[in-house]
This record gives sequence, structure tokens and C-alpha cells, in this order.
Amino acid sequence: MKQLNQEEAKRICDRVIGFSKADECRVQISGSRTGNIRYARNSVSTAGLVENTELTVSVAFGKRQGTATINEFDDKSLEKAVRRAEDVARLAPENPEFMPAVGKQEFKASNTFSPATAAIDPDYRAEVASHSILSARKNKLVTAGFFLDTTGFETIANSNGVFGHQQFTNLSFTCTARTEDGRGSGWVTRGVNDARRFDAREASEVAIEKAMRSVDAKALEPGRYTVILEPAATSDLLARMFSAFDARQADEGRSFLSKKGGGNRLGEKLFDERVNVWSDPWDKDVPVRPWDNDSMLPRERTDIIKDGRIATLEYSRYWAQKQNAQARGRFGNIIMAGGDKSLEEMIASTKKGIVVTRTWYIRSVDPQSLLLTGLTRDGTFYVENGKIKHPVKNFRFNESPVSMLNNLDELGKPTVLGGDGRFQMVIPAMKIRDFNFTSLSDAV
Repeated sequence: MKQLNQEEAKRICDRVIGFSKADECRVQISGSRTGNIRYARNSVSTAGLVENTELTVSVAFGKRQGTATINEFDDKSLEKAVRRAEDVARLAPENPEFMPAVGKQEFKASNTFSPATAAIDPDYRAEVASHSILSARKNKLVTAGFFLDTTGFETIANSNGVFGHQQFTNLSFTCTARTEDGRGSGWVTRGVNDARRFDAREASEVAIEKAMRSVDAKALEPGRYTVILEPAATSDLLARMFSAFDARQADEGRSFLSKKGGGNRLGEKLFDERVNVWSDPWDKDVPVRPWDNDSMLPRERTDIIKDGRIATLEYSRYWAQKQNAQARGRFGNIIMAGGDKSLEEMIASTKKGIVVTRTWYIRSVDPQSLLLTGLTRDGTFYVENGKIKHPVKNFRFNESPVSMLNNLDELGKPTVLGGDGRFQMVIPAMKIRDFNFTSLSDAV
């Protein structure tokens, strides 16, 4: 099915709501056209284009809810989906945390659509792969990578008059380069919504250069070191932290933001005062849709951490009502303030330390302290007197983002990243004291 414009999407939503005999009805339509190319061992392995559009209808009789999903849009199919949702609702038990559909909302559009990204075709994808493959062959390396571009739309509506429709685009790219003997490895990731801000040649060269520099890694004793974490190395750690900014988890004693004796730590200073983080649907670098799909509430420009203090927690509509707080649309992006130094300048100001390209296989050890464990990989280097001296073998680490953000030496220039799937992120490189490496890893 083709991408729906606003008028077409509204017409379908109105038809679905008109078919419903329930107390309330909510509709979501999502459509996407996703192209991809994958390569390994310096050869393209798969390429394709996937198109899909589907509609989800949710209805309620009192506190009994039912949902149905369909990807056919004729009147007969739409009515069938509504009746199926109603049948499910009649059979469902009452939901003790049920919240009625929100009233009519105003959504200020954000610039999530790029014509340049929407215009990506098979030739463009092939060129992305070609940059990596040809450069790798020239340098006697082996590459593997994946490029993905998406053009789509999202629509929400309910029987109280809510309606929102937004087009979006995005692309993501990862590439791993290795020496033929497997002794050196480099990696890079990129994620933007506008193809004009993506340079496949530059990205591939980052992975290739790291692979060539990481050969003959030397072992360092595990312990606490000053580290320079590249933005991609930090993003997965911080994404886990921001996913825990939920008021209910904190109030019920299930997160690092829980206060002893009950309640949460909203307003408390938990980090270095240079830590400032916010969410903004209209940010020019990482725009996101101006509503939260789950609640159908508008998103706002919101401080999350201000001068090291917890400024905002996320409240579901149910928990906000219970706690006499305000519910807002959940964060769609995470933007962290940084400094003006490049990664190279941060290295130049380091007497002794370790540069980490990537953190991987991250797992939770203790949710209440946010202690995480994981591995470095694809380019880990020892710094002495402002210069990279040699590659080092990878480490396993046990560390908490809370401790990291209290041990800041320096913040570098912010970089746009794709994040963990929930968040679009802007994260700076960070120089951090006393990062805890617990053991060595033989993997490259």
C-alpha cells in the first residue's frame, strides 16, 4: 500500500471510529518503506525493499479493552477489525489501571521528513557498500556492514477528537573492518534522518583506520583507568540509564532513582554539575514526532537533568493520577550538552588513559545502583602523554553510568547517534576517571 497523506489517513481513521459501537475507540496507522543492503567478507550478501502499512484499533467497554490489527483497508476489512476488537473487549477482564482516552490535543509538527532520505534508491545503497568494500580491498582488510533507510508515516486518532499525522525518514549504518588474520578490528556507526548529513566514505574510513591501528594489541592489567569513551561507546550505557527514568519504578523501589524509605529522588543532585540533558521533539539534529503513541499526549521540550540534578521523571497517565502529578508524552530523544573539544584534543590532554571505541554485550548487574557489565571491542587504545601509544587487548568492565557521570574530567563535542531503538540521541565524547576494568578479553 502506498504511503498515506494526512487527508487519506484521517478518512480511514474516521471510518474506523464510525464503525465502533464501544464506549471509546483509538486508532493508530503506521506505514513504512524500508530499503537495505548487507555485505560481508567484502561482498554484498543481501539487498531488498520492504513495504508495509498496518492499522491497530483499540476499543473499550467500561474498563474492558480489546485490540485488533489489520493491513487491509477496504471498508469490509476495517469493520471486521473493529468487531474483532469489540469481541475481545467483551471477553476481557476489567483493567484496574484503565485510563479513559485523552481529549483533543494540539500537536506542533516537527521536521522529521527529509526528501533526500526518501529519494534513496538501490544505486545509492550499492554505493554505500562499495565505499567500504573497495577501500577494504585496497588495504587488505575484510569488511561487513549493514545500511538501512526508512521512509514512513504515523497517524493517531481517537473518538474524543485526537488526530495526528506525521511523515518521517531515517537511515542507519554500521560497518566492521578486520584484518585478514583477524588480529585487528574497527567499527563505526551512524544514524541520521537526513541523508545529506551522511557520508558513507568518511564512515567506512573510520572503521578501516581503527582496524589497521588495532593490530598486535598488548595486554594491560585490569584496574581503574582514566578512559576516553567515544559517543557510541557511551550511548548504550546512558540509554539504559534514561530508560529507568520512570516515576513508578522509582516510587516502588525498583530503580536507582528510588529513595530509601519510599518515594523518588526527583530534584536531587546525583551527577557532576556539568551534566545537562534534555528532550526536545523539535531539535534540528534529532527531531521526533511531537506525541507519544502510548498516551497520545503531546511531547514537550523537557529538562531531564539540570546542572546534575534530576529535573524530570516520566509518569504514565495512571501513575500521574495516583501520585497527583502531571503526565506528559514520553521522551523521544535524549540530548546531552558537551564541550567544544574534538576527540583528538581530548586525547592530547590526557597523560595516561584508554580510548574505547565501542561497548558491547552490556548486561544489568544491579538495577538499584544501575551497575552494568560489558566488554570493549573493535578498537581499544592506550594513551600516554597525549598520544595513542598502542592498541590494547579488550576488557570486561563493571561500571555504573551514575558513577561515570560523577567522575567526569571532560566533555567533548556532541555527536548524533541512533541510540538503542527507543531514543534518538546526541551524546558527547567523555573523559572519565576511575573506570573499572575487571578482567581481560581475548576477543578483538
